[in-house]
Amino acid sequence: MSTFPATAKNALIFVLTASMLCLLFSSLVTAEVVDRVVAEVNDDVITLSEIEEEGEGYLKKIALEVPSENRMEAIQQVRQDILRSLIDKKLIEQEAAKQHIVVTDREVQDSFEQVLSANHLSREELLEELKRNGVDEEIYRSNLKTQLYQSKLVARDVQSKIVITEEAILDYYDTHYTEQIKEGSYYLLQIGISWGETGGDDIDPATLEQRKQSARERAERVHKLARSGSDFKELAKKFSDLPSAEEGGDIGSFEEDEMASYMKYAVTSLTPGEVSDIIETPVGYQFFKLLSNKEGGIGVQSPYGKVKEEIREKLYRQELEKAFTEWIKQIRDRAYIKTSL
Repeated sequence: MSTFPATAKNALIFVLTASMLCLLFSSLVTAEVVDRVVAEVNDDVITLSEIEEEGEGYLKKIALEVPSENRMEAIQQVRQDILRSLIDKKLIEQEAAKQHIVVTDREVQDSFEQVLSANHLSREELLEELKRNGVDEEIYRSNLKTQLYQSKLVARDVQSKIVITEEAILDYYDTHYTEQIKEGSYYLLQIGISWGETGGDDIDPATLEQRKQSARERAERVHKLARSGSDFKELAKKFSDLPSAEEGGDIGSFEEDEMASYMKYAVTSLTPGEVSDIIETPVGYQFFKLLSNKEGGIGVQSPYGKVKEEIREKLYRQELEKAFTEWIKQIRDRAYIKTSL
């Protein structure tokens, strides 16, 4: 039997119902504030929730890595960057619709598989790399679709106007693939993956072994890319832990008696253009690419005939990127865009 009088029970029910209504109203108001329109792009809109969804991974990284006093500024900057990207995506989709250009799911899948093949990655490895950069698969595929729209539009509007001359290819080759080397020297590029500090008696051996294993696995992935023909300097900039990474792994020339024993062992048997085996150093793993050996003269990273088409493609992509930048600027100038973020 209830111990509450009827009037007391009615009053309690009223209080609980009123509280629930207040909470419901509060949540609706909060949702309205959070999911507001932050941009109008011609006849389309972009909402704050779209930005939050697109940038979820980046925002989580900020929450974990950015000091609290700088966090709001970092979040706002990310939101602004994502908003600009979403505006461009809307403009591209709108322009594609005007020109009756379609991108199918099959084309997106083919593009996804091309990325895997070009980078010698499995789907799981790519997703792990994306996760480290705060991007999930759905967003990545959406961006691939936008890139396909962009490629088709630019191909129709400006691609035919881009011409890469033989002179431009030779200039690029001379600048990026050759180096004047003095006689008796080995000119080297270097990539290193460290496992952290090892000094002191208080280091847990299991932790150290785990670090070494992780560093070895990373080194093997990058080494595989280097030996399969990926640009060594770009790999160094992206993956190397060493100070030389900023210069694309370029550590200059060494005479044999100037080298550490592990370096000498790795490089003296190489021919120009070859990548060494992975070697263990006191603080990590390293491997090298030999640009020129002790015969001196012009150090050649790769024969011209071998890299000519690669250079042409790189220069073409650079010109295409410039053409797209100008093209999207013209699209923006013609569009109605209003933001309130």
